[in-house]
Amino acid sequence: MLNPGAGQFKRIKRKISGVLLLDKPSRISSNQALQIAKRIFTASKAGHTGTLDPLATGLLPICFGEATKFSSALLGADKTYEATLRLGYISTTGDAEGEVSACNVPSRNMQLTLSQVETVLQSFIGSIMQVPPMYSALKHRGKPLYAYARAGVEIERQAREVIIYDLYVEALAGEKMGIVVKCSTGTYVRTLAEDIGKALGCGGAYLTALRRSVMDGFDLSQAYTLDALETMPLAQRDACLHPTDGLLHDFPAVTLDGATVVSLLQGQVVKAGFSMSGLPEGAKIRLYDQGKHFLGLGEVTTQGEIAPRRLVGYTE
Repeated sequence: MLNPGAGQFKRIKRKISGVLLLDKPSRISSNQALQIAKRIFTASKAGHTGTLDPLATGLLPICFGEATKFSSALLGADKTYEATLRLGYISTTGDAEGEVSACNVPSRNMQLTLSQVETVLQSFIGSIMQVPPMYSALKHRGKPLYAYARAGVEIERQAREVIIYDLYVEALAGEKMGIVVKCSTGTYVRTLAEDIGKALGCGGAYLTALRRSVMDGFDLSQAYTLDALETMPLAQRDACLHPTDGLLHDFPAVTLDGATVVSLLQGQVVKAGFSMSGLPEGAKIRLYDQGKHFLGLGEVTTQGEIAPRRLVGYTE
């Protein structure tokens, strides 16, 4: 029996800030994972960075509160994936969610040695050209490509340069192969899998599993599952969050004195109080007050001063 009073009381949303490293489960979208995490933390504001396909699992940073202002810092980050390929078959989506069909290749082409595979994989390391798949979120005339693909419409795509930093075999058994790939942003592992399958003489390949293990300076050892978070008391859950400035660890840090902080928070260009000659014009910097409170992101001007670019809500 439904409670007639249900829905009359809303959970109070909290203004929390920080970064949750989520171990996303399979079969849900990144946005669904975000909404679940937002509910678990009763957060008033949240966003994710570095979308994972529904089939994929692994590292998905969720930004709460002030951290959402800096989520774009991870968009260009290098990433590492663990992928499982099925050789000799192709999928309409490049993964196990599509329609799968066998490639017409001789059975002997499937009898690969580890040495053969390693030689082929080495040829993919470095800068390569890659055609984005139709089942992707890239936009064409305001619509994502996957919308056209579902309607049976093929859109011509231009090849793009991506970088494969490392690529090696983790397991090889018949038509199944496990690989680890470290790559630049914009790399489609589904497309890489298909190209590897073709280069091996198998006609193609598709992904049966994909797991993101590293993203910039974060890795899965720091991540939490939704199930684990659900069972935690609130204080323990909040302790799982990384500080907002952790997203910006690659940028140099600058500490400002009290008067300078006041001017900065009023949107003014400020002097650092010391030489900024070591930093080029346009360089992004993390800004702190003398109490080591994170203020936000600044940029070095042509005069060697600091212009505020994105600031957090600040209380002394």
